[in-house]
Amino acid sequence: MLLLGGILLAVFVVPWPWGIFTVLGGGLLDISESLVLLRWSRRRRSVVGAEALVGQRAVVTSPSPLQVRVAGELWEARSDRPLVPGEEVVVTAVEGLTLRVEER
Repeated sequence: MLLLGGILLAVFVVPWPWGIFTVLGGGLLDISESLVLLRWSRRRRSVVGAEALVGQRAVVTSPSPLQVRVAGELWEARSDRPLVPGEEVVVTAVEGLTLRVEER
């Protein structure tokens, strides 16, 4: 966008020798802005999939087989102790398609 602005300024406003510097300046600013935005967008990886479930709160929906609801989805779970429906737990690990949970 800055390159286009530099070209328009060079053609319609700025006199002949300075028009070249206007276009070059606009191009350099455009490239530097793109590089800064690219670096900013890569600063942190998104957490997706099973990685996103660890640490989230879940609610027990069924004691046998143990099922919990996490972010609106039902998952099978394992726990070291018996849990009752309605109890809040925290997801500590993901083992395949089964969540490892413990009480809060």
